[in-house]
Amino acid sequence: MRVNAVKSLTRRSLLRTLGAGVGGAALAGCGVPAAYVGPGDRAATDRSGSDKRLVFANWPLYIDTDEEDAEVRPTLAEFEKASGVSVKYTEEINDNDEFFGKVSPALMNHQDTGRDLVVVSDWMCARYVHLGWVQEMDRSRQPNVTRHLDPLLRKPPFDPGRKHAVPWQSGITGIAYNRKKLGREIRHTSELWKDDLRGRVTLLAGLDEAFCLLMQGNGADVTRWTADDFHTMTDQLRRLVRKRHIRRFTGNDYIKDLSSGDVLACQAYSGDVIQLQADNPDIEFVVPEEGAELWAESLMIPNLARHKRNAEQLVDFYYRPDVAARLAAAVNYVCPVPAAREVLASSKDKELAELAENPLIFPSDDMRKRLATARDMTSKERPGFAKEWNEIVGL
Repeated sequence: MRVNAVKSLTRRSLLRTLGAGVGGAALAGCGVPAAYVGPGDRAATDRSGSDKRLVFANWPLYIDTDEEDAEVRPTLAEFEKASGVSVKYTEEINDNDEFFGKVSPALMNHQDTGRDLVVVSDWMCARYVHLGWVQEMDRSRQPNVTRHLDPLLRKPPFDPGRKHAVPWQSGITGIAYNRKKLGREIRHTSELWKDDLRGRVTLLAGLDEAFCLLMQGNGADVTRWTADDFHTMTDQLRRLVRKRHIRRFTGNDYIKDLSSGDVLACQAYSGDVIQLQADNPDIEFVVPEEGAELWAESLMIPNLARHKRNAEQLVDFYYRPDVAARLAAAVNYVCPVPAAREVLASSKDKELAELAENPLIFPSDDMRKRLATARDMTSKERPGFAKEWNEIVGL
């Protein structure tokens, strides 16, 4: 098993689009009305006992692959051999809103999507859960999830108890900067606004990706943030934009700007920075003293999925610490299974053992104290907040 030093960067570079910041508008644009499905109408007859297969939809470059054949996914192959379940794995999710638009006609019309497992960002998972479009998982069939799921990820506001959505991988939205070129440390979000960074700092353009860290920098408790917290943050951004302090709002092209030196500091994803540091040790990633956002992209079982028990079995397989360790080594995101750290630490492979000490894969205790997950943005709030945000960002 080797660490692929390209996968995480490539996936984020290609797929983190601006669509996440205009989610409300995207939904309105595709004409999808809210269509709540009650608990009694979510399950189909489960064929798992007689039909040993399942369909698993994920993002590209988000699983371990064989070094010589990228079509071979070793952990999936191990699951198939151990369980007897054949997995059709598709890399079809390129954007949260785009995929929502693809499956929503079936879900709102009480039809099978043809998929037994899907992975989307938690802010989008919230929509599925609120609409009643995904099924609860049976934890009696998932002892590994029950035992090993990171406590920080167990109670998202949209899904108490994590009954509907189980993290596939997690990550942190914090601050990346070039320590050598900037000539000072950054420990607080407010330090982005100092004069020596005027025109040399970027922020993420996506509302759902950006707003949490910025509100935390102002001292807001993002687990219960208010409209006043949001408007305080946007008023601050307007002033910074007028002063041309912010170079621009970006997708994943911040990676190129930071690497080239055109930008000295930026809002960034932890998974990207692991790869940037491999090429430039002067790049540092900071969880500010005021806190940063811990997010996840999670597995869900859509309504009327035909192989629910098979899907639950696969989810639990990836919560075995040895399997979670192999996945973490391949994709370099924050691992939702802390016990995987000991597996990597005991490896005879020096490179793998070093990953156990990387706080961007296994956050330190001090870092964990500063991580938080924002409360959901409600459907009533989103249109107005998105409009205000997009006017500032220029979308």
